[in-house]
Amino acid sequence: MTGPENPTMEWIELLESTTAEFAEILADGDLAAGVPACPDWTLADLGEHLRWTHAWATHAVTHGTPDGDSPAPGLDRDALVAGYRDAARRLVDVLAETDPAAPAWAFGPAKSAGFWRRRQVHEVTMHLFDALASQQDEDDWEIDGELAWDGVEEVETLFYPRQVRLGRTAPLRSPLRLTAHDLDRSLTLEPHAEGEPVTLQSSASQLLLMLWGRRPAQGSVGELMATVALTP
Repeated sequence: MTGPENPTMEWIELLESTTAEFAEILADGDLAAGVPACPDWTLADLGEHLRWTHAWATHAVTHGTPDGDSPAPGLDRDALVAGYRDAARRLVDVLAETDPAAPAWAFGPAKSAGFWRRRQVHEVTMHLFDALASQQDEDDWEIDGELAWDGVEEVETLFYPRQVRLGRTAPLRSPLRLTAHDLDRSLTLEPHAEGEPVTLQSSASQLLLMLWGRRPAQGSVGELMATVALTP
């Protein structure tokens, strides 16, 4: 079982640890360094984006609407780090104190607070990779295989269908089979597409990075994936 009710996934602990690690990079890193996956952003911009996102998700749980907004505290280091830590702490506290089954606004099918436990862990985990990449330390990014595979399944069940539904991308023209060799798990995007099926095989963590455009896929798989936007 995956998703918000996955009993093997300690979402709150994961959120605490990943946000703490992200805050440390903001506190010590080169804030002017560029973020490879987001060419117009510096590390400071990435920090403000994630601070805003944490505050927005908190509002979705506490107020039940998607219209939460919060002014940027500033991009100088002291204001940025303090603002990020405050937003992350508030998010962790609210999610820890709220029943995962409690109603909340969400852009996924599960309109509950549990949606945000899972989503915010994956959000900060991917942006942690981006923060490390901005410092040329992406090899220090570590993620548990089960968590990475849950992120792959989140793309399958939430992001890719949403991209198609919102008209942000055309459907895959061929079935795309994703296989995590380290976990012996597989799933297929667009299993009934008419084109010749292709398989992408790697570790769960590398599959997740490729789905989110942080690592390139090669050969026919790369050519297929280049024709669509599987994730925002």
